[in-house]
Amino acid sequence: MRRVLLKSSVFGLLSVCMPNIIFSRDIKSSASGNRMPGSPHDRYPAILLEIASEVVGVSHFNLVRLKELVDPRPELAKASWDWGFGDWESAIGAASHVGRKDIVDYLISKGAVPTIFTCAMLGAYDAVKNMIDFYPGIQKNLGPHGISLLQHAKLGLLTDDVNKSKAQQLIDYLETLGDADGHRYLNLEDVEKEKYLGDYKYGDGKDDGFTIRLNMKKMISLGKIGKFGGALYRIGNEFTYNGAPSVVISFDIKNAKVISMTIHEPGLILTAIKIEK
Repeated sequence: MRRVLLKSSVFGLLSVCMPNIIFSRDIKSSASGNRMPGSPHDRYPAILLEIASEVVGVSHFNLVRLKELVDPRPELAKASWDWGFGDWESAIGAASHVGRKDIVDYLISKGAVPTIFTCAMLGAYDAVKNMIDFYPGIQKNLGPHGISLLQHAKLGLLTDDVNKSKAQQLIDYLETLGDADGHRYLNLEDVEKEKYLGDYKYGDGKDDGFTIRLNMKKMISLGKIGKFGGALYRIGNEFTYNGAPSVVISFDIKNAKVISMTIHEPGLILTAIKIEK
């Protein structure tokens, strides 16, 4: 059995981003409290990473907090964050894949630039079709967390009670293309998932490791040790992280028991041993 990357439901799309929102809070809470108020920080004049992280995190769900951050510094409307292995997400990308049109409108008013995924979520048939006509094949590109163009359009239909006819027209058009809904991955049965769950260590430091756990969609996900992270999708006997094309994750399995995990990415091969509890 094979399945589509994501099902067309609001809950399904929200479940992809929720671990990242929690991670964003973790980043924010770890910010240094030793600086004097008003003094330059270590990254000055670059904006603090924890601020960029929070802006992208709250762009999924919290317009009030987003305004508190962006109103004084409108340039933060363009903030982006890497959730791991190059899974880059902008603030407007976050709002787009969860169907928050109010947050999209606010970010654009502060200088954010809408993408083809934003236009798809908004049901902008003419804009999306014109972009595809100009750059044939662009419909195959994936958004944050590997979410496809078609899934953005379907989410817009589910969350918009005004422009349903335009949104449906866009969905029908994208479906005729045959390649606007992302990759297909192998199914992982529930009984198989259990053997992967747990902590994996690659060093002596307390943060030198990963945790594999089930996310809200009951998919196995990979994050820094003790934290949430992105979904693992099965490709043959290996996995990819949130659809990242250059990252391959393999497991050493003996007698139906996982011994270790190895991450293959450009310039790095890292093996982490599973910790027995």
